[in-house]
Amino acid sequence: QVQLVESGGGLVQAGGSLRLSCAGSGRTFSRSAMGWFRQAPGKEREFVAGINWSGGSIHADFVKGRFTISRDNAKNTVYLQMNSLKPEDTAVYYCAASSIMSVTTRSRNYDYWGQGTQVTVSS
Repeated sequence: QVQLVESGGGLVQAGGSLRLSCAGSGRTFSRSAMGWFRQAPGKEREFVAGINWSGGSIHADFVKGRFTISRDNAKNTVYLQMNSLKPEDTAVYYCAASSIMSVTTRSRNYDYWGQGTQVTVSS
């Protein structure tokens, strides 16, 4: 059974940091693009960051300079380092894995999804 399990979410004050982790099991994702999405209450799910199999990455404009995606293929794990957090970053954050190697911002191109982890940023 293929699974993605996120961890690291929580409550943090504005300006603080969190590091999300997403551990894959059931298959290797070392040749897959991985991504992070988020969904705030009443809003659509949106792309946050993605990374291809070799480490090339893209970040949404609203997180550039604050968030960094990375991966450890040996651990089958992808990370999202979030710094300078703002209240508007409050959302459920989802990890996703694609069956293709190139990074993509489109959620429909991702085949596996985690259950999500809540991030709440207080002002």
